[in-house]
Amino acid sequence: MRILSRKSGRLLACALTAALLPSTAQGSPPSDETTRVSESRGTVTLDSPGYSVSISGRTGGQLALTTRRSGRTVLATGPEALRFRTGDTWQHATRLTDWRWQGGVLTLTADTTLAGARIEARLTPAPDRYRLDWDVTGAEAAELGLTYDLSSAGHWYGHGETATTSDGPYTDQPWPLDAGRVEAEDFSAASYQMVDPFWFTASSAGLYVDTGDTMDVSLNAAGDGLGRFTVESGSTYRATVFVESTPRAVYRDYIGIVGKPRQSDATYEQYAKPLWNSWAQFYTKVDQEKILDYATDLHDNGLDGHTVQLDDKWESNYGNMTFDPKAYPDPRAMSDRIHDLGYDFGLWVTLWINLDSANYRYAADHDYLLRDAADPTKPCTVTWWNGTAGIVDLANPEAKAWYQGNLRKLMDTYRVDGLKFDTRFFDDHCAGRDGHTRTDYQRLGSELADAYDLQGAGIRVHWSRAAHESGFVTRQIDKGTGWNSLKASVTQNLALSTIGYPFVETDMIGGSLSQPAPTKEVLVRWAQSASYMPLMYASISPVDTIDPPTGEKVDYDEETVALYRESIARHERLAPYIWDQVQDTLKTGDPILRPLFFDFPQDEAGYTIDDEWMLGPAVLAAPNLTASPSRDIHLPPGTWYDVNRGRTIKGPTTLKSYPTPLAVTPAFVNLRAKGADQALRALR
Repeated sequence: MRILSRKSGRLLACALTAALLPSTAQGSPPSDETTRVSESRGTVTLDSPGYSVSISGRTGGQLALTTRRSGRTVLATGPEALRFRTGDTWQHATRLTDWRWQGGVLTLTADTTLAGARIEARLTPAPDRYRLDWDVTGAEAAELGLTYDLSSAGHWYGHGETATTSDGPYTDQPWPLDAGRVEAEDFSAASYQMVDPFWFTASSAGLYVDTGDTMDVSLNAAGDGLGRFTVESGSTYRATVFVESTPRAVYRDYIGIVGKPRQSDATYEQYAKPLWNSWAQFYTKVDQEKILDYATDLHDNGLDGHTVQLDDKWESNYGNMTFDPKAYPDPRAMSDRIHDLGYDFGLWVTLWINLDSANYRYAADHDYLLRDAADPTKPCTVTWWNGTAGIVDLANPEAKAWYQGNLRKLMDTYRVDGLKFDTRFFDDHCAGRDGHTRTDYQRLGSELADAYDLQGAGIRVHWSRAAHESGFVTRQIDKGTGWNSLKASVTQNLALSTIGYPFVETDMIGGSLSQPAPTKEVLVRWAQSASYMPLMYASISPVDTIDPPTGEKVDYDEETVALYRESIARHERLAPYIWDQVQDTLKTGDPILRPLFFDFPQDEAGYTIDDEWMLGPAVLAAPNLTASPSRDIHLPPGTWYDVNRGRTIKGPTTLKSYPTPLAVTPAFVNLRAKGADQALRALR
């Protein structure tokens, strides 16, 4: 094997052409192509087919990495590009002191701002990506991080649900990410937020951080235009940088690593009709009489659906798995009545068992609960919105069997058709059993839920191959009841869809968070928006609602009911088209609901549009998400049929001040796209 290197104190002006290594887990190199490494004026450049990476830092200052495609920068590091924390102080790589190209790996060594500490980085190229692995030597590092200049790559996407300085992810989800200020200090596989360590850009670059550890991720958090991706561990930092021709190609590269759905957890009927869940309608002030009145009013007003699901506060105590006898004197009769109305019946459940539950003592005595990370001799306790609890340990087969036995008894006794699993399957305050990691618990949670009908309520598992491959419906984190939350429900679905969770829905139509009931306009617009999404997840009824803060009844008028009913009917007509998109997703892994630039990557306007989306290849949805009587609508290149006005429009074009009275939901069909005829039959 020939080796090319540049030792400090020696001047070598040379270059090497060498064969790449055999295929790796992160990408298979071509058999006949070569990679070239050279040094000129203190900059080391790796030229691989399709892209190049330049590493500068010979003359002092800071180490910097710049990735180019066809001579154009598509991703560049920012200040303190490779940084690490020792004690309370952050340090970073400075002068490049050595490099070596051997066996298809470019190894770099750099000094740092900490005396005696060095960084060793390894770049392993493949045709459409390269691995970037690096370590700190000569010092004990507690955290390692990469810093990128966001503007070097255009706009940024990915991440999942965002914690922001503007109350994200509940009422704020910036799209693109650099349009807001994202600060996620507990970005983790154990997070309740749906997140994955994957980001992609308008320049068709991408970043995947391969870690099971908690991260601290910030994008423009201080308004500084920087992206910091910090792993809270001193172990090897493992990242993959994708370099592609389109953002969709980057997405597919990522799916090639984490997996695509092997099935759809939801049935055709669950795509076609809404799920009605009691949460935002009643919160915890619910009982047998109220849920039956709710189901009856939905039925009598023609508000179709496949299931009525009883959410939080049916148990005698959280974790007991028994109905509160005062609030539910005859649960089986309640279930039978809901079935008689034509709905399935579902229940909310959780693995979290409150300390005042009879089941808590039993589970603790039998070692069925996760143990405390600080003191593994005792159960881990976590505080949540309903008190203090322990969590059933799914890595203990006996605990899992006990929990599932309780579920089966409950379902058989009360004719329960399916379940809504809530809360997390693990918490960072707890210790994994026998070396099980956070991602292992995501897998165990996925395997548990996969045995039940989730009724379109989906589940919030992420960050693991099992979560991606299980094909669960993904419900968002709770939203408020205002216009900002409606907007966030759209951009959040775009984010979730493009990190590999294609079967998305909003949570919930009309919002929740114990805020005042939505106005008529917000409720109607939300239902209209959801009708152009893969699934409809509903709670607030337009015919029988109590305002949470006041306890007063909310009287929506007949127009509200009629327009909500019309949205349900539209979605049901679209169901054959949506179901075809589900089947395509099972083949390709592509999202169903996606940003315009996935289908039209050359259309620059589509990269910043946050209130339109493609539903499959043929349908462009542009509902009004504001109180305005009109909106501007951008149509990408193509021939589009305006389903509201019955006209054909040539794109690209922007329709200025398109009128949107409350009864109008703007949508367009791409007449040359696959599925156009089917979409036209549904929408004309």
